[in-house]
Amino acid sequence: MQKQSPTPEGHPAKTLTVPEAGKTYFNLERDAAYAAARRGELPTIRIGRSLRVPVIALERMLEDAGK
Repeated sequence: MQKQSPTPEGHPAKTLTVPEAGKTYFNLERDAAYAAARRGELPTIRIGRSLRVPVIALERMLEDAGK
């Protein structure tokens, strides 16, 4: 897995944009990442008009998939 970009305070980001999550974890292009999010294959939360992927939920989903 690639490292997450740190926030300005130096902490790892707790959420990623849908394209960032798709690219980082699955090597997906932008449209494919949004399609996966629509199908529920990427966990998302909505903040205002933004759709974000919580890193912990994504990593938990991946851990569960390996069982």
